[in-house]
Amino acid sequence: MSGRYIAIAGNMGAGKSSLVEFLCKHFKVKPFFEPNATNPYLDDFYKDMKAYAFHSQMYFLSQKFKMHQELAHSKEAVVQDRTIFEDAEIFATNLYKQGLIAERDFKVYKAFYQSIVRSIRPPDLLIYLKCSLPTIKKRVGQRGRAMEKKIPDEYLKQLNDMYNNWIKRYKLSPVMVYPTDRLDYLTDFIHKQDLLEKIAKHL
Repeated sequence: MSGRYIAIAGNMGAGKSSLVEFLCKHFKVKPFFEPNATNPYLDDFYKDMKAYAFHSQMYFLSQKFKMHQELAHSKEAVVQDRTIFEDAEIFATNLYKQGLIAERDFKVYKAFYQSIVRSIRPPDLLIYLKCSLPTIKKRVGQRGRAMEKKIPDEYLKQLNDMYNNWIKRYKLSPVMVYPTDRLDYLTDFIHKQDLLEKIAKHL
């Protein structure tokens, strides 16, 4: 695993953070988590999406770029919770389509993103956690994050549809699609072994 870069992609509630923690324990790899806690616009975004969508997405993009620069110089294996590709291709694009990011701002964002993509290293393996909308809604509700409880069902559905379309177009690295609706790779031995065998096969 030395020098390997694994990225975990998926919608909210798909199980990304749990899988990152599991892989870190099993393979002794270094984690890179989504910088939600440090985003100074996130609370304001959930209160007024139109006013803060562009600011929030630019913050995530800049922080992900910084994260990529760090992991690119890492000699140890790393695993990343949500990719920079999802930030742009799913979340920012969805906000633009909903009219929550102005066209002028979105052009600036996309130009910045495209410059970043040309300069960063793609993952050795991207694991896409595929999850149905009912399961996502259930898990988002169970984890009890106050800001997420206000997210409309239609917003989650749009994200899920965009994820499923995006993963079909993604060609930058090998992809492993892993359904997570009924699987418990954290406690079930058979599911755990199945997951590890699939990852080993792809790598």
